[in-house]
Amino acid sequence: MNDITFDEISQRAEAITTPVRSPWAVVLRRLARHRSAQMGSVLILFFVLVAVLAPIVYPYNAIVDSNPVNRLKPPSAAHLFGTDSLGRDILVRIAHGARISLGVGVLSVLLAAVVGVLLGLIAGQAGGWLDNLLMRGMDILMAVPDLLLAIVIVAIRGPGLGNALLAISVVTVPGYARLARSMAISLRENDFIMAARSLGVSTSEILRTHILPNSLSPIIVQFTLGVASAILEMAALGFLGLGQQPPWPEWGAMLSDSAKFLGAGAWWALTFPGLAIMLSVLGFNLLGDGLRDVLDPRLKR
Repeated sequence: MNDITFDEISQRAEAITTPVRSPWAVVLRRLARHRSAQMGSVLILFFVLVAVLAPIVYPYNAIVDSNPVNRLKPPSAAHLFGTDSLGRDILVRIAHGARISLGVGVLSVLLAAVVGVLLGLIAGQAGGWLDNLLMRGMDILMAVPDLLLAIVIVAIRGPGLGNALLAISVVTVPGYARLARSMAISLRENDFIMAARSLGVSTSEILRTHILPNSLSPIIVQFTLGVASAILEMAALGFLGLGQQPPWPEWGAMLSDSAKFLGAGAWWALTFPGLAIMLSVLGFNLLGDGLRDVLDPRLKR
């Protein structure tokens, strides 16, 4: 029998008495140490606070809150980001526009994720003709560029915030459907799935309790990165006049309104809304990269 040192006994005793952390607690702990995730979280938290506090700090009526006397004033103490072509404070409009851009970004991707994951899990678990039917439909949607398809949908239904949200959701569904399908296919032949099926567990129960929980990691990463893409698509639709309609503030529409005055030297009217779009998208991309590094077991150090 091998001799066991006192240090080895202490290490084993510590391992036994150490509480077991949940997987998500471990993920959050590693995420808090990830530099990209930290930077992304700070940027996202900043814009969320701006969107939440803007109506409280400065109640705003986009219809009457204009002053032609202050038209295209450069940044100053009175207007930190300057004013637009109608004399409206750009900082205030960016703050209120954050509610629309972030709200549409999150809600559209959330709706797309729910529908896409449901279709993908059903296709991957069922297989056969149903799998072919659903995936060929996704292939048709993916054959058209996302922005072009979103423009077509909004052009058919009419411009507006609700139709823009719906269009962004539709073009985002195929990515989640394909991701969920690939996860379902890779998991359905595993031993624990086969054991559950042999015990008579229904397909819906297998999807809910086994396949979906084991597919959450890539879906969460895709969701975070998808919000960044949705913000860009919403800005593009707004720039084309197909998103939120005037006079309500939206970052893409603000870019469109101010672009024509860039030649007149009003650089601030274009720069600050563009920075808001860039920084919010950067925040979600950095957080998504951090989540990918933390949740992918192949990248664990």
